[in-house]
Amino acid sequence: MNIEKFWEKAIKNTEIEKAKIGYLNTHSSTTLPYIILSESLIDNSDTVVRKGKIEVTKPVIYLPDHTPILEGFELEDKKISENSLITFLILRGVNLPSLKYSNILYSLDIENSSLAETVKKYKEELTRMEDIHTGLIIAPDDCWQFSLLLYVAGLVMKSAPQDVKKFIEELRKKFKQE
Repeated sequence: MNIEKFWEKAIKNTEIEKAKIGYLNTHSSTTLPYIILSESLIDNSDTVVRKGKIEVTKPVIYLPDHTPILEGFELEDKKISENSLITFLILRGVNLPSLKYSNILYSLDIENSSLAETVKKYKEELTRMEDIHTGLIIAPDDCWQFSLLLYVAGLVMKSAPQDVKKFIEELRKKFKQE
Protein backbone atom coordinates (compact mmCIF):
# COMPACT_ATOMS: atom_id res chain seq x y z
CA MET A 1 0.00 0.00 0.00
CA ASN A 2 1.35 3.46 -0.80
CA ILE A 3 1.39 6.54 1.40
CA GLU A 4 -1.79 7.95 -0.17
CA LYS A 5 -3.75 4.76 0.54
CA PHE A 6 -2.52 4.65 4.17
CA TRP A 7 -3.54 8.30 4.63
CA GLU A 8 -7.00 7.84 3.10
CA LYS A 9 -7.60 4.72 5.16
CA ALA A 10 -6.57 6.51 8.36
CA ILE A 11 -8.81 9.50 7.63
CA LYS A 12 -11.81 7.29 6.90
CA ASN A 13 -11.34 4.87 9.79
CA THR A 14 -9.76 6.76 12.70
CA GLU A 15 -12.01 7.47 15.65
CA ILE A 16 -10.91 9.56 18.60
CA GLU A 17 -12.90 8.05 21.46
CA LYS A 18 -11.27 10.27 24.06
CA ALA A 19 -8.80 13.11 23.65
CA LYS A 20 -6.53 14.88 26.10
CA ILE A 21 -8.42 17.55 27.98
CA GLY A 22 -6.73 20.92 28.00
CA TYR A 23 -4.16 22.52 25.78
CA LEU A 24 -0.60 21.74 24.86
CA ASN A 25 2.05 23.55 26.93
CA THR A 26 3.41 26.65 25.23
CA HIS A 27 6.70 27.02 27.10
CA SER A 28 7.68 23.43 27.73
CA SER A 29 7.28 19.97 26.29
CA THR A 30 3.95 18.19 26.44
CA THR A 31 3.59 14.46 26.99
CA LEU A 32 0.61 12.93 25.22
CA PRO A 33 -0.09 9.42 26.50
CA TYR A 34 -2.31 7.33 24.22
CA ILE A 35 -3.92 3.96 23.70
CA ILE A 36 -4.55 2.86 20.12
CA LEU A 37 -6.98 -0.01 19.60
CA SER A 38 -7.09 -1.88 16.29
CA GLU A 39 -8.89 -4.91 15.02
CA SER A 40 -6.26 -7.60 14.44
CA LEU A 41 -5.38 -8.21 10.79
CA ILE A 42 -4.79 -11.89 11.62
CA ASP A 43 -7.93 -12.67 13.65
CA ASN A 44 -10.72 -10.08 13.64
CA SER A 45 -12.01 -11.42 16.98
CA ASP A 46 -8.82 -10.07 18.63
CA THR A 47 -7.80 -6.49 19.30
CA VAL A 48 -4.29 -5.04 19.02
CA VAL A 49 -3.56 -2.66 21.91
CA ARG A 50 -0.74 -0.15 21.54
CA LYS A 51 0.14 2.05 24.51
CA GLY A 52 2.64 4.82 24.29
CA LYS A 53 3.25 8.51 24.48
CA ILE A 54 4.29 11.32 22.21
CA GLU A 55 6.63 14.02 23.46
CA VAL A 56 5.87 17.32 21.71
CA THR A 57 8.65 19.83 22.24
CA LYS A 58 7.56 23.43 22.95
CA PRO A 59 4.39 23.57 20.82
CA VAL A 60 3.84 27.22 20.03
CA ILE A 61 2.80 28.69 16.72
CA TYR A 62 5.59 31.29 16.39
CA LEU A 63 8.44 29.06 15.34
CA PRO A 64 11.34 29.10 12.89
CA ASP A 65 10.34 28.00 9.40
CA HIS A 66 11.70 24.48 9.09
CA THR A 67 10.11 21.06 9.00
CA PRO A 68 8.97 19.00 11.99
CA ILE A 69 11.03 16.07 13.23
CA LEU A 70 9.16 12.78 13.58
CA GLU A 71 10.75 10.00 15.62
CA GLY A 72 9.47 6.57 16.60
CA PHE A 73 6.54 6.35 14.19
CA GLU A 74 7.89 3.14 12.57
CA LEU A 75 7.47 4.58 9.07
CA GLU A 76 10.44 2.63 7.77
CA ASP A 77 8.32 -0.53 8.14
CA LYS A 78 6.15 0.87 5.36
CA LYS A 79 9.14 2.10 3.33
CA ILE A 80 8.09 5.71 3.89
CA SER A 81 10.74 8.32 4.61
CA GLU A 82 10.13 11.10 7.11
CA ASN A 83 10.68 13.73 4.40
CA SER A 84 8.22 12.12 1.98
CA LEU A 85 5.58 11.95 4.73
CA ILE A 86 6.08 15.62 5.68
CA THR A 87 5.89 16.66 2.01
CA PHE A 88 2.79 14.49 1.56
CA LEU A 89 1.07 16.11 4.56
CA ILE A 90 1.98 19.66 3.50
CA LEU A 91 0.55 19.06 0.00
CA ARG A 92 -2.72 18.08 1.67
CA GLY A 93 -2.84 21.16 3.87
CA VAL A 94 -1.66 19.43 7.07
CA ASN A 95 1.18 21.46 8.49
CA LEU A 96 2.45 20.43 11.90
CA PRO A 97 4.45 23.10 13.72
CA SER A 98 8.18 22.78 13.23
CA LEU A 99 8.86 20.84 16.37
CA LYS A 100 10.08 17.46 17.44
CA TYR A 101 7.41 14.77 17.79
CA SER A 102 8.88 11.69 19.47
CA ASN A 103 6.67 8.62 19.65
CA ILE A 104 7.58 6.10 22.33
CA LEU A 105 5.62 2.87 22.01
CA TYR A 106 6.02 1.06 25.32
CA SER A 107 3.43 -1.70 25.03
CA LEU A 108 2.04 -3.82 22.21
CA ASP A 109 -0.46 -6.48 23.30
CA ILE A 110 -3.27 -8.61 21.93
CA GLU A 111 -6.62 -8.70 23.74
CA ASN A 112 -8.71 -11.81 23.13
CA SER A 113 -11.89 -9.80 22.74
CA SER A 114 -13.61 -7.85 19.98
CA LEU A 115 -12.72 -4.27 19.20
CA ALA A 116 -16.07 -3.04 20.58
CA GLU A 117 -15.58 -4.90 23.88
CA THR A 118 -12.00 -3.64 24.20
CA VAL A 119 -13.01 -0.03 23.49
CA LYS A 120 -15.69 -0.27 26.17
CA LYS A 121 -13.19 -1.75 28.64
CA TYR A 122 -10.60 1.03 28.13
CA LYS A 123 -13.19 3.84 28.15
CA GLU A 124 -14.51 2.57 31.47
CA GLU A 125 -10.99 2.16 32.86
CA LEU A 126 -9.94 5.71 31.87
CA THR A 127 -13.17 7.11 33.30
CA ARG A 128 -12.79 5.19 36.57
CA MET A 129 -9.20 6.43 36.92
CA GLU A 130 -10.34 9.98 36.05
CA ASP A 131 -7.57 10.06 33.44
CA ILE A 132 -7.97 13.29 31.46
CA HIS A 133 -4.60 13.07 29.72
CA THR A 134 -4.64 9.74 27.87
CA GLY A 135 -6.09 9.68 24.38
CA LEU A 136 -8.08 6.65 23.25
CA ILE A 137 -7.89 6.13 19.51
CA ILE A 138 -9.46 3.50 17.26
CA ALA A 139 -7.35 2.97 14.17
CA PRO A 140 -6.72 0.47 11.39
CA ASP A 141 -3.83 -1.78 12.42
CA ASP A 142 -1.85 -1.26 9.23
CA CYS A 143 -1.87 2.56 9.39
CA TRP A 144 -1.99 3.36 13.11
CA GLN A 145 0.92 5.82 12.67
CA PHE A 146 -1.22 8.03 10.44
CA SER A 147 -4.10 7.87 12.91
CA LEU A 148 -1.69 8.95 15.66
CA LEU A 149 -0.55 11.90 13.52
CA LEU A 150 -4.21 12.88 12.99
CA TYR A 151 -4.71 12.83 16.76
CA VAL A 152 -1.67 15.05 17.39
CA ALA A 153 -2.65 17.46 14.58
CA GLY A 154 -6.10 17.81 16.16
CA LEU A 155 -4.58 18.68 19.53
CA VAL A 156 -2.24 21.23 17.91
CA MET A 157 -5.20 22.87 16.13
CA LYS A 158 -7.20 22.92 19.37
CA SER A 159 -4.31 24.67 21.13
CA ALA A 160 -3.63 27.26 18.40
CA PRO A 161 -6.15 29.93 19.55
CA GLN A 162 -4.83 29.69 23.12
CA ASP A 163 -1.25 29.95 21.82
CA VAL A 164 -2.12 33.10 19.85
CA LYS A 165 -3.75 34.65 22.92
CA LYS A 166 -0.69 33.93 25.09
CA PHE A 167 1.65 35.25 22.38
CA ILE A 168 -0.29 38.54 22.16
CA GLU A 169 -0.32 38.88 25.96
CA GLU A 170 3.45 38.39 26.06
CA LEU A 171 3.94 41.04 23.35
CA ARG A 172 1.77 43.51 25.27
CA LYS A 173 3.76 42.94 28.44
CA LYS A 174 6.99 43.41 26.51
CA PHE A 175 5.87 46.71 24.97
CA LYS A 176 4.55 48.03 28.30
CA GLN A 177 8.00 47.47 29.82
CA GLU A 178 9.76 49.41 27.07
